Amino acid sequence: MLDSRTQPCRLILASSSPYRRSLLERLRIPFDVCVPDVDETPHPGETPADTALRLAQAKARAVAAREAAEPVLVIGSDQVATFDGLQIGKPGTHEKALQQLRAMRNRIVEFHSALCLFDSACGLAQTEDVVTRVRFRDLPDAELDAYLRAETPYDVAGSAKSEGLGIALLDEIESNDPTALVGLPLIALTRMLRAAGYPLLGGAR
Repeated sequence: MLDSRTQPCRLILASSSPYRRSLLERLRIPFDVCVPDVDETPHPGETPADTALRLAQAKARAVAAREAAEPVLVIGSDQVATFDGLQIGKPGTHEKALQQLRAMRNRIVEFHSALCLFDSACGLAQTEDVVTRVRFRDLPDAELDAYLRAETPYDVAGSAKSEGLGIALLDEIESNDPTALVGLPLIALTRMLRAAGYPLLGGAR
């Protein structure tokens, strides 16, 4: 843990996601971005929660190892969507995104937004899985297709950006952290930063 009288560790976001970067900027604290090189393939028999937590920690540790010359605090995060016991990944293409949205019509989908804050100075990893339950509307193919062409959400699990036009696809969102669905649970993160002794409000700009 950091001593409040000392300079805080350098904070790094281990992610290539512009959505996570935008969320972290809300805290008005200085941070760097480093893209981790981690295979995101789920392990056989792994639960969605286990996959998300394992990858969040792997991303944070991979970046910390790369920055071994100095103590750092690294934020790793991963999101896995699931329904009917099946994991739903990033669609990548219009066709796969449309298939996802068709399958999720009038269904409840769980989004596991896992978070890890790794302190390389002491080797401590704080982790948490924040679950958001979302009910999708029963919309016709034409509306789903129009949404995908308007927002092209092919790089997000579940093919819908709740922070944008994708909110029109949803009937209900149940979560204790409104930022979790976007990809970086800020309530959990600020709790972890405080536990690590990071001067969160004192470092705001």
